[in-house]
Amino acid sequence: MKAHLSVFALSAILFASIGMAPAFGQIQSSIVVTTDKSSYAEGETILVTGEVKDLYGVPVSVIVKAPNGNLVSIAQVTVGADKKFSTEITAGGSLMKATGEYTVTVQYGTENRTATTSFEFGGSTDTPKTPSSVTETTVSVQGSSDLIGYEITGGKLLSIMPDVDANSLIVSISATSDGSLTLTIPRSVLDATIGGEDDDFFVLIDGEEVDFDETVTSTDRVLTIAFPVGAEEIEIIGTFVVPEFGTIAAMILAVAIISIIAVSAKSRLSIIPRY
Repeated sequence: MKAHLSVFALSAILFASIGMAPAFGQIQSSIVVTTDKSSYAEGETILVTGEVKDLYGVPVSVIVKAPNGNLVSIAQVTVGADKKFSTEITAGGSLMKATGEYTVTVQYGTENRTATTSFEFGGSTDTPKTPSSVTETTVSVQGSSDLIGYEITGGKLLSIMPDVDANSLIVSISATSDGSLTLTIPRSVLDATIGGEDDDFFVLIDGEEVDFDETVTSTDRVLTIAFPVGAEEIEIIGTFVVPEFGTIAAMILAVAIISIIAVSAKSRLSIIPRY
C-alpha cells in the first residue's frame, strides 16, 4: 500500500513540475517590431516601429526583403531614450515591385538580437521614364548636365536613372556573360558623405548586396562592379543624388523668388503716402 502511495505521490509531483515548466520558460523578448498596417498599396508609407528591452548605445538595423528573398532596403535607425525606434519606407520603387509577403527583420546589439514581422504588398506598375542618352563611353543622367563615364565588359549598358527617394542611381544592363562595369560618377550627380567626410556607397545587383572597388578624387568617384551573366539592374545608393529636372526646378524657383520680391517691393511703394 505504501509503495502504491509513493508511486502516486511521485507521479503527482512529476505532472505538477511539467505543468509549471512553461511558466518558468517564458522569457520577455529583447526586441519587438511591428508595422502600422498588414498590407500596403504602391505609394503608401510603411511605418515600422519597435522597442528594445535594453539600451546598448547603437542603432538598430531594419532590413526589408522581398518574397523571393532579395534585399529591398536596409536602414540604421536610432533608438530613443524611451527604448523605442521608428522608420518610414515608401511602398513600391525599383526594388519593391512583386506582389506578396515582405519580411521586416530588425537586428540590434553586439549579439545581433533579432525580431521579424511581415506585411503584404499589392505590387507596383512601372512608370515610363525618359531614357538616358548612352554613347560608347558616356551616359547622361536626368537632372544633370554632367556625364557619367563608363566601361563595360560582358554586356551592354542600357540606361542610368536617378531615384531621388532612395538617393541612388539605377543602372540597367544586359549581361550576356560574367563581366564588370566601371563608372566614373561626378560628385555632382551622386555622392556619399557623412559630416563632410566620404562614406561608402551601398551597391546592389538585382537586389543583392555586392562588393566593389573604388577610386576617389575630389570631383569624381570611380566604381568597378563585377556582375554575373543575366544581371539586369545595378543600384548604387549614396547620401545625395541629383534630383530629376533639378536645373529646371532651380530656374523656376529663382524666377518665382525674383517675382515675389518685385511684387512685394511694388506693393510697399504703392501704399506709401505721398506728400
